Amino acid sequence: MVGGGQLARMCAPYAVNLGLTLSVLAESSDASAALVVPHAPVGAHTDLEAVREFASHCDVVTFDHEHVPQEILQALVADGVEVHPKPEALVHAQDKLVMRRRLTDLGVPCPAWAAVRSAGEVEAFAGQHGWPVVLKTPRGGYDGKGVLLARSLADAAPWLDRLGDGEELLIEQAVNFERELSVLLARSPSGQASVWPVVHTVQTDGICTEVIAPAAGLDDDLAVRLAGDALTIARELDVTGVMAVEVFEIRGADGRPDYVVNELAMRPHNSGHWTMDGAVTSQFEQHLRAVLDLPLGDTRARSRWTVMGNVLGGDYPELYPAYRHLMARDPGLKVHMYGKGVRPGRKIGHVNVYGDDLDALRERAQHAADYLQGVVTE
Repeated sequence: MVGGGQLARMCAPYAVNLGLTLSVLAESSDASAALVVPHAPVGAHTDLEAVREFASHCDVVTFDHEHVPQEILQALVADGVEVHPKPEALVHAQDKLVMRRRLTDLGVPCPAWAAVRSAGEVEAFAGQHGWPVVLKTPRGGYDGKGVLLARSLADAAPWLDRLGDGEELLIEQAVNFERELSVLLARSPSGQASVWPVVHTVQTDGICTEVIAPAAGLDDDLAVRLAGDALTIARELDVTGVMAVEVFEIRGADGRPDYVVNELAMRPHNSGHWTMDGAVTSQFEQHLRAVLDLPLGDTRARSRWTVMGNVLGGDYPELYPAYRHLMARDPGLKVHMYGKGVRPGRKIGHVNVYGDDLDALRERAQHAADYLQGVVTE
């Protein structure tokens, strides 16, 4: 696995259970995956020779994130390396303009959008669709980074001024949405595919802080349509491995529930961390099965509800005393930490709880995440 961070760390126990030898190309000797995976050579995902040397010892290469350059991916394919997802699929998660063009061609619902590079083009788009508009850098943004809600041309001007020759921004109509949903699926090279229940993701300052699985009160017809459209996207883009389709739930012109796609992620995703305790097969085991073209596992939920709470870095650089408190207070709580250094606002882990009382589950997950961050102290 290239980019040995959180994803590789969380795949490690499932690789052991499946009898697989997992290797990671880690960014440093103390990267989170390097602490738990025995074979973890150090190298940069942007260093072609380092990636080539690493891949020469692997049966299949997959990725911890979407930031491996296309030229490196193409070089691996040319070398005969089995790469999943393939470069032609992964580019749709790397470049938002490529993604928007392809989804539009497929007839998948998207916000009104355009590629812009000048103040005049921004003004023309806003004149047609109204202010505010959303500007996005086509590459590199995540957790709210690379996204600007512009209420006027003055807001957009600094981003336009930073554009280099040939560079563009993605501009989108600001969506009046009811909530954010995520559809998680896995697809293997032979074409087998499976979908987990659609979940509700709660965002705070651009960062996902809570996931409710399944999404409460979701219209049955919309749930079926979301799963079907996600499978279509995966098939048409020839995605292999796990993919998340992040969407906005909206009201259609007829007043019925509808949706538009926000983004794609081609890897195990934050919105699927609930599956570690709440589904028959977790997204991390399923990703390994998928990229190795093994039969896929059962994606059904184990309980009526599972709630995931993201743990952000806060006031407890030493977390062991906090674990003791939470384990004693809530024996049913499942704590998953990523081996990352603690700093304010950084995702350092998550907690899962499951059962029949959704309100109680949300309170338990919120309390645990807040206690680990230092927001509450009892």
